[in-house]
Amino acid sequence: MDAVAIIIVAVIVIFVLTIVVKSILVIPQAQSAVIERLGKFTKVAEPGLNFLAPFVDRVRARIDLREQVVSFPPQPVITQDNLTVSIDTVVYFQVTDSRAAVYEISNYIVGVEQLATTTLRNLVGGMSLEDTLTSRDEINNQLRGVLDEATGRWGIRVARVELKAIDPPPSIQDSMEKQMRADREKRAMILTAEGQREAAIKTAEGQKQSQILSAEGAKQAAILAAEAERQSRILRAQGERAARYLQAQGQAKAIEKVFTAIKAGKPTPEVLAYQYLQTLPQMAQGDANKVWMIPTDFGKALEGFAKMLGAPGDDGVFRYEPPVEDVPLSRPEQDDEEIKDWFDTAPDPHVAEAVRAAEAVARKEVPSPLQVRPTPAGRQPLNPPQPPGPGVDLADSPELSDDPRNP
Repeated sequence: MDAVAIIIVAVIVIFVLTIVVKSILVIPQAQSAVIERLGKFTKVAEPGLNFLAPFVDRVRARIDLREQVVSFPPQPVITQDNLTVSIDTVVYFQVTDSRAAVYEISNYIVGVEQLATTTLRNLVGGMSLEDTLTSRDEINNQLRGVLDEATGRWGIRVARVELKAIDPPPSIQDSMEKQMRADREKRAMILTAEGQREAAIKTAEGQKQSQILSAEGAKQAAILAAEAERQSRILRAQGERAARYLQAQGQAKAIEKVFTAIKAGKPTPEVLAYQYLQTLPQMAQGDANKVWMIPTDFGKALEGFAKMLGAPGDDGVFRYEPPVEDVPLSRPEQDDEEIKDWFDTAPDPHVAEAVRAAEAVARKEVPSPLQVRPTPAGRQPLNPPQPPGPGVDLADSPELSDDPRNP
């Protein structure tokens, strides 16, 4: 009796647990479940805890509500120019109505794939290969619009469609590669030619600028050389002019000194005759002089010269009497205001200072062993320095003069 009661209790507990399990349904987040009661749609179980009628309600399908990505295998598509290309398609979609996705179509993934294939063939069939390769965005937008409109009644929203790859036939690929290679070579040749042209232009411009600068430099050099030659000739001419002028002035001064000395000495005819006789050998020293004739009227010429220049003295001899007042002669630099700078012989102060220092060192007396000897007290040196004689001015001595112009 006890065993039977235990079995009955156990059966009741199992039954109760089975009813509880059948009555509770837990749905994860981002999922939903389609519930049928006795084979008829009842409701869509939302994420969380849901209660079912045990042994009456059942789950028909569990639907993933997240956005799904489906990549379809390559599909052969014929373009408008009768070329077969292989296109890979990727579709991004999301289930928005679980009931429609279960009851409106048997397999919505297969339906999306077939619809994408047919729509893609319809779109690409009206384009050439070049348009297909360059119109990806246009194809994606048109394909997404068609799929979204067609799958709306299935409870599916197509978010995005992408063409992953468009593969033309191998022969077309080879031709395209050759064409692209030829285009690249063409652009490379064009760029090379442009570079060579620009380089030639730049080189020509550089040569032009170089020649212009060389010509300008030669021009400036020629101008400077001509200017230097002109200045040199001007300075040389000025120097020669000053030298000739000074030479003439020197000769004039020499003649003046000679005549002044002659006048101051009051020469007699005998002295003039003696000087003339001393000059005759010098006049006959020329290589071309073979025979020299002495004039016979020499004495009369000297007598007339003495009478003309002199006056008879107490002894009856004619002697020259100089005038009381001599007319002072003008200095060369006073003749003309424009030639004063020719005779500017003022030395440079620095050079004069250096000359004075050198002369002071040169005039310093150096004791000699022949002049200074160790002598006993009271004895005088052999050659004592002599004082200058009377009437001798030390400043007039050439050796003691401080004038830097003194040679």
